[in-house]
Amino acid sequence: MSFSSPGEVSSALRDVRYLADDRISQVVFLAERLGKPVLVEGPAGVGKTELAKALAAIHGRRLIRLQCYEGLDESKAIYEWNYKKQLLRIQAEEDADWSDLEGDIFSSDFLLTRPLLEAITSPEPVVLLVDEVDRVEIETEALLLEVLSDFQVSIPELGTMTAESMPLVLLTSNNTRELSEALKRRCLFLHIGYPTIEREREIILARVDGLDAVLAEQVARVVASIRALDLKKPPSVSETIDWARTLLALGVEEVDSGVLGETLHVLLKYQADIEKAEKDLVSS
Repeated sequence: MSFSSPGEVSSALRDVRYLADDRISQVVFLAERLGKPVLVEGPAGVGKTELAKALAAIHGRRLIRLQCYEGLDESKAIYEWNYKKQLLRIQAEEDADWSDLEGDIFSSDFLLTRPLLEAITSPEPVVLLVDEVDRVEIETEALLLEVLSDFQVSIPELGTMTAESMPLVLLTSNNTRELSEALKRRCLFLHIGYPTIEREREIILARVDGLDAVLAEQVARVVASIRALDLKKPPSVSETIDWARTLLALGVEEVDSGVLGETLHVLLKYQADIEKAEKDLVSS
């Protein structure tokens, strides 16, 4: 599927129940037209990862996800050799000349592909999600540059492997540390913040089947009030959706102070935040 305008992007995303604002639709449109990765920053739970899943759905592409974490290295991000299989091959040919063996064991048959290489070598176009890239060290971040610049991976024993089909690449960051300028230069930038009350109401109605529009409005307004408090972790959009589903499951028709007090634990994940919300909103 090729989009002719940001409006078509917005419509397609809506069809898979992802409600995009104008900026999201424009950046996605440009990323596909220019063949550039997108760096998506914003608080946790505002729909950064869901955007990648939605794009995979509307294009009918496989989603390949690299979940970043502290200590992630080349062997987990790009590739590593199947050492056990190589050892068995060597043991099976103990009398063979090493020069013959070396060319055998360092072939694609002994290669274990990880997400980045898997996306590069996929014969069909994929969506590559590099999730929470800000959690890796700066040195590991450099591993991404070749992939993002030229959509290729260099393997000393095999040479350079270039993408058979152009992947659509999204990197997400919760902005816990500053990313390198080199990484940022290679990407289009997109910031996704907390939605307005009106947009969050639409998101809730799109994602929670059977929810009354009036209750959805109440949920969006209460969550906005909670986010205005000085909290350690304000509720994310995903937690808003969980809360709406909770209210629906409990048969709640209207949000009052009693309902809010009994269900705050669904929205807030720190006791200090729950106590502050109870004091400022429930008891007031």
